[in-house]
Amino acid sequence: MDEWLDNAIGPLLPATEAYFRAKVSRKSIEQVAEEYSSRDILGVVLDWNDESVTGRGWLGNDWLAGLSERFPGALTAFGSVDPYDDGALREIERCHDLGLKGLKFHPTMQQFDPGDREFYLLWAKAQQLGLICLFHTGTCGIGAGTPGASGTKIRYSHPGFLDGVGADFPGLTLIAAHFGWPWFMECLAIALHKSNVYIELSGWAPKYLPPEVGREIGKRLNAQTLFGSDYPFISLDRWFREFDDLGLDPKAREAILSGNAARLLGLP
Repeated sequence: MDEWLDNAIGPLLPATEAYFRAKVSRKSIEQVAEEYSSRDILGVVLDWNDESVTGRGWLGNDWLAGLSERFPGALTAFGSVDPYDDGALREIERCHDLGLKGLKFHPTMQQFDPGDREFYLLWAKAQQLGLICLFHTGTCGIGAGTPGASGTKIRYSHPGFLDGVGADFPGLTLIAAHFGWPWFMECLAIALHKSNVYIELSGWAPKYLPPEVGREIGKRLNAQTLFGSDYPFISLDRWFREFDDLGLDPKAREAILSGNAARLLGLP
């Protein structure tokens, strides 16, 4: 994932590694695909388009869409659009035409409030096309622990916007990556209130999951919880080992690891 790390994080990588307390090994996309394939895991590759506010280049929807064909059964991807781009609606349609199943947004890095009605046309288009919308929610490891965190503002990723967007677009599947920590109680409440809002566990070694999250994912939110590792910052082997230590009911475990995602992505 050399290209992704260089494009998405670049000079902020040392601070991000310090946040995760992990030194990231650089790997090619072929090596990543082999790692996932050898473990019989389908990885969802994510990037986000924030070019209008940062000038950063990114992997692009064509490259992301091609992963499923290049590495069948090992890698797939969500696309993204720049919410400030005048062509965002057309690009959402193109993502659908490319076969991408969802869109990734990072409100902190893209510097926008998803609950602002200025962006409602994006959610209406995604709902119309049946595209999942996955949002980074909660704090952000990129630039964390540095003065001003390189100007990034985590308030954009407060999960509260999911309440309004989830209510106004009931046919739109919304995923809260990282379950909105430190505002996770609000995020859990919104997911319990709205069945089209899912939480995702990436960014957390399972042994550090807040007790409230651990309780809900095995019970009331079991059908709305998705596995995620935040690879490469947390290794797959560590994540699964610690997840098994949670002692979830086998059916609840299967739903989180594969069943719920298979249902959302239309997989066998």
